[in-house]
Amino acid sequence: MKNKWFVVINPTSGNGSSKKKWPLINNELKKQNFQFEFSITQYQKHSIILIQNAIKQGFNKFICVGGDGTLHNVVNAILELKNLTPHYKQSEIKVGIIPIGTGNDWIKTYKISKDYKKAIQTLKEENYIQQDIGKIILQNTKKEIYFNNLAGIGFDAHVVNKVNKYKNLGYLAYLTGALAGLTSYKKPTLEILFNNKILKTKTLMLLIGLCKYSGGGMQLTKNVTINDGLFDISFIKKITLLTLLLNIKGLFNGKITNHKLVNNYKTSELKIEVLNNEKAYIQADGELIGSGNFHVSILEKAINFIVPFNKS
Repeated sequence: MKNKWFVVINPTSGNGSSKKKWPLINNELKKQNFQFEFSITQYQKHSIILIQNAIKQGFNKFICVGGDGTLHNVVNAILELKNLTPHYKQSEIKVGIIPIGTGNDWIKTYKISKDYKKAIQTLKEENYIQQDIGKIILQNTKKEIYFNNLAGIGFDAHVVNKVNKYKNLGYLAYLTGALAGLTSYKKPTLEILFNNKILKTKTLMLLIGLCKYSGGGMQLTKNVTINDGLFDISFIKKITLLTLLLNIKGLFNGKITNHKLVNNYKTSELKIEVLNNEKAYIQADGELIGSGNFHVSILEKAINFIVPFNKS
């Protein structure tokens, strides 16, 4: 299986575009002389089972045809299996993507093309980078969840919960949801422990970033480095609707992180407790994963992602 690829296709990605484009992608992979097997997911998180079975069969090169959520599941499949089957060589696994999602936030950090032919050319070159991964442990269930882009608790996850059914609108869904929900959102009181520091206050949101983009292209964390062993934290106690409206451009060019209301930190580990009865949702890579207390730590250079050569 060493030179063979396993391709997992999420037919619902990109508002159904993935299903429509798969025959073209399939033909292009054959044309480019890829040796591969493929499976189309039948239900949510089916990709986790498919990837884990493929690893057990000896596959170590994977192509994800879908969006941020599909890639999130692939990462979780690999790292979950590592816990269950420690003997397999995680370091030999490579993950690439042919992006067909709506937000496509993770690919923006690496400038992976949304043109499937160019994305396949990137896969063929097999240039890879080792990226840090976040590991969340939910206190109420002890469940472990991994993320490769950005996680958050508070308003960020509240918006994800509200706009999930409008994800096909991309950044417009997130931005509209954020503007509409800001005035009515009830801020939870959080106790956040990291770097021997304790923040205990009502909190609009806490963002825990690994890569540059989220929410359909927004840049909400500062000084991002994908494999420095540290999360990039943005902590916001409060912000008014007017301030947000005046800083919409800053959401997308990253200048919002310089605003006096945004606090930036670097750390490799955090512990978060919700101190009041407000529902505090948690999102990871744009997927709702739960609510309440959790612990998050970093796994250094945990996944090999196939990315374009850095031409700078």
